Amino acid sequence: MITFLICFVILVLAYFTYGKFIENIIQPDAKRETPAITRADGVDYVPMPAWKMFMIQFLNIAGLGPIFGAIMGAKFGSSAYIWIVVGCIFAGAVHDYIAGMLSLKHDGESLPDLIGRYLGKGVMNFVRVFSILLMILVGVVFISGPAGLLNSLTGMDVMWWMLIIFIYYLLASMLPIDKLIGKIYPIFAIALIFMAVGIFFKLLVTWPSIPELTDGLANTHPNADTVPIFPMLFISIACGAISGFHATQSPMMARCMTNEKQGRPIFYGAMIVEGIVALIWAAAANYFFQENGMAENNAAVVVNDITRHWLGTAGAVLAILGVIFAPITSGDTALRSARLIVADMFKMPQDKISKRLMICIPLFLITAVILWFSLSDAEGFNIIWRYFAWSNQTLSVFTLWAATVFLYNFKKKYMVVTLIPAILMTMVTVSYILIAPEGFSLPYNVGLIISSVIALAIIGIFVYKTRKINK
Repeated sequence: MITFLICFVILVLAYFTYGKFIENIIQPDAKRETPAITRADGVDYVPMPAWKMFMIQFLNIAGLGPIFGAIMGAKFGSSAYIWIVVGCIFAGAVHDYIAGMLSLKHDGESLPDLIGRYLGKGVMNFVRVFSILLMILVGVVFISGPAGLLNSLTGMDVMWWMLIIFIYYLLASMLPIDKLIGKIYPIFAIALIFMAVGIFFKLLVTWPSIPELTDGLANTHPNADTVPIFPMLFISIACGAISGFHATQSPMMARCMTNEKQGRPIFYGAMIVEGIVALIWAAAANYFFQENGMAENNAAVVVNDITRHWLGTAGAVLAILGVIFAPITSGDTALRSARLIVADMFKMPQDKISKRLMICIPLFLITAVILWFSLSDAEGFNIIWRYFAWSNQTLSVFTLWAATVFLYNFKKKYMVVTLIPAILMTMVTVSYILIAPEGFSLPYNVGLIISSVIALAIIGIFVYKTRKINK
């Protein structure tokens, strides 16, 4: 518990220290008019209060990630705490903040267009396709999970729940952002935060014996021989540390902000809160695994057991609602982001509902096909989830390299704040796809060597390009 509390305090302090440092690098201008004012359209560019945008951003980026990912990551031992804290402060929150602020400074541009500004049109076009596919995968996995939980709670057929969620997704993707998302997101964000706060105080009262840093960083995963800490832990715990999906959500809030100074609480702050949620669930899961062993691989079962036994009936109901609606409210904004990316790609104004339908109908048809595949194969959902986790982290690599080029161009001495995370996540994502069963299944050492070579090659390209610019 001592390690857990120290990590908790570090995360809180980071917002006021490192977060402020990053804000000073970006230098937000409180006097500059934002896209919500200059491009107001009543649909996507809609001014909203800062507190509401914080709640929306938090719920957008949270989903099941900081809960389910932290639970599975807890099996690795105390190293999970280190990755959540270090990853969240120096990678994830910086990644989210810079992506959001760049979008804000460029009229609310979608992530692929921002990446294209700094990495070129070829990369931009690739990221457009890649990010749209990722958004669709997010929609798929965040239909299946909540529908299954709702089925277990109500007995109502899972297919009906999927249909209901699907219809909601369509509405949330098309309606003005302040009409549906702006009204219900703050409520479910409070439920998710309540759940974390309740478990936090239960941990303090119970004071369980959970892994400490003094125990060492040995891999305690039951399949440690085939599931190494690097890169598996870094893929398992994504949303609580760093997630490329977050950068696709930031432009939605950039189109609603009325002051550039709102960026730190909305982008950096929401990520820090998500890191705290992940930290709490990692600690709770460690306690669960010590009491029940590590055989349980269904994170939903762990959530259900912890909330029912720790929070009582009323608390468990709110907690389960948080676990159900958190992913739903990430899936809907994922598909909304996909609509915005496609709209930006083809320069289609979204003020008319007919134009929104032209984009949404094909997107939702593709989502339905992939969802059907996941249901028709016993391993379909697990396969899609693993590809989703990897592609999620891969997208963060492109965002971090784009941020590094931006900082090099305008704040050369500060580019290290994104360069180091960019190199790390490059190695994580490349090594994972090389050694994972759903990838190339190469030997571990071979995967590490190849990923190191690729990372060095990208660094070489970066140095060559920047020197060429200087000449």
